[in-house]
Amino acid sequence: MIHKITPTHPRAKSLIIREKLVEGFRNGIVVPEGLIAHGRGEAFDYLLGEKTTKYAYEAEKVAVCLLLLSNKSVISVNGNTAALCAKDLVNLSNITKSKIEVNLFHKCLTRSKAIARMLQKEDANEVFGLDAKLRSTLRYISSNRKFVDKNGIMNSDTVFVALEDGDRTESLVKMGKKVISIDLNPLSRTAIASNVTIVDNIVRAMPNMIKISKQLVNRDRSYLSQQIKNFDNMQNMHKSLIMIRRGV
Repeated sequence: MIHKITPTHPRAKSLIIREKLVEGFRNGIVVPEGLIAHGRGEAFDYLLGEKTTKYAYEAEKVAVCLLLLSNKSVISVNGNTAALCAKDLVNLSNITKSKIEVNLFHKCLTRSKAIARMLQKEDANEVFGLDAKLRSTLRYISSNRKFVDKNGIMNSDTVFVALEDGDRTESLVKMGKKVISIDLNPLSRTAIASNVTIVDNIVRAMPNMIKISKQLVNRDRSYLSQQIKNFDNMQNMHKSLIMIRRGV
């Protein structure tokens, strides 16, 4: 159970996130390594002032445009993302008509099913990545992340990977897929390899993207394409890095 946190506490939002992850750990959704990964990301968030920068919001808008233009987009979900924003993930998938696939670095069918149930409670229509008979193998990668659903990520044109690892991001890009990532560290391999990198906390990025999706879902394709064409991912990350170096 999440402990009650006083809203006036100066670290209230951060503490709520931590409590959700701890609860996810106790419920078999999050692994210990996920807690460590969160702490690493939170350190960068401090340097960003724990707010969505204008550069992050620009990347979030372009990411939505890419999802809306894609024919076979997939949102990849792990334990941390499910624990923190399962409802938002499902909402975004419904608005952008993206599939959802559970894909874990630390493979465990029991945990995958627990994450799927959490997503289904939020009205996910279908969750991929659970049937071993539909398993396909990504190229250019040796870790367990090489295993994906042949009807999900393997068949996708765009993959939205929040809180990702660099190996799989690089593999997906080499295979010709567009990759959107959320990574508070603009120097990570994931951030550098992605086509669209959102340097933001996922708990802020997801609500932003849902809001943007509702605004853009009926816009014509030429407008969406132009937003993507005008976007320079490396330049955007560089500007985010400058903000981190300067501090708040």
